[in-house]
Amino acid sequence: MVDVGIYLDLRNPVEWRQDWSRLYAFTLEVCEEADRLGVHSIWTTEHHGFDDGYLSQPLTLAAAIAARTKRARIGTGVTIAPLRHAAHLAEEAAIVDLVSGGRLELGIGTGYRRPEYDLFDRGDLLATRFGATDASAREIRRLWETGTISPPPVQRRPRIWLGYQGPQGARRAGLLGESLLTANPAMAAPYLEGLRAGGHDPATARMAGLLNGWITEDPERDWPVVSRHLAHQWDGYHRYAVEGTGAEPPRPIDPDRWRARGLSAAPGHFLHTTPEDAAREIRAYVADTPIETVWFFASLSGMTEDMVRAHVTTLCTRLAPLVA
Repeated sequence: MVDVGIYLDLRNPVEWRQDWSRLYAFTLEVCEEADRLGVHSIWTTEHHGFDDGYLSQPLTLAAAIAARTKRARIGTGVTIAPLRHAAHLAEEAAIVDLVSGGRLELGIGTGYRRPEYDLFDRGDLLATRFGATDASAREIRRLWETGTISPPPVQRRPRIWLGYQGPQGARRAGLLGESLLTANPAMAAPYLEGLRAGGHDPATARMAGLLNGWITEDPERDWPVVSRHLAHQWDGYHRYAVEGTGAEPPRPIDPDRWRARGLSAAPGHFLHTTPEDAAREIRAYVADTPIETVWFFASLSGMTEDMVRAHVTTLCTRLAPLVA
């Protein structure tokens, strides 16, 4: 069984710009509707300094989502731990857990962009960001379990998800005894090895993460629009990834080539197909790994409200029952 969630970055590019207040209001409407339709989880993300207004404060939005929903799990995928004091994260996350009635899934990660570290005067931590993130996870756990912060979270032991993508990071998450925030099946083995090495029960293994795709009843009809927004989204990611490094920006992506690769753990892929085909591919992809939840972007970089509503409805009412 695999659960299906939605992922929010609230990008509002110049090409398709709308009123910022409307974008945030619409996003909360979508969350409320997804919750009504039975979505398993709603995940937020974080970047800073993007010209399209990429979501910068995921736990703030998570609190708003918590107030508008009743059942969906609410996660951060991820918030950048080294940019904030662990006590700040522990307290803010506890408030989201309280507002949601115990539905928080706290995902933390390292980040990778120097401009973001410099913005928060944390440039000295960039080289040691993995160790800093490990330390943040340990300290958040300690603050919750010792009752140092008040009020405490509703859940006795809220999950902490480590947003590590490579095998070394997967093992680190296992050593900490926490959950692993990636849907890459190849990371299951090093993660499980880390759990064993850290003295943790492998049966506690939990993985979840993003699948890059757009699920629709009519892929050919939607592809001309989807491909444009897909290109904008990932060209932006790639451009900002090298900002401040002196490296040349990568060439624009080829959406048709990404689509041809389908569902894959390798970079440069995109699953654009019907719910039935997507379900078959997802079940085969996760196989016997600990991947329990996958999510898709609700919107690709500035899509219209009608397309976003249709996609979320398809994910909740068509794809989710098929993979469950």
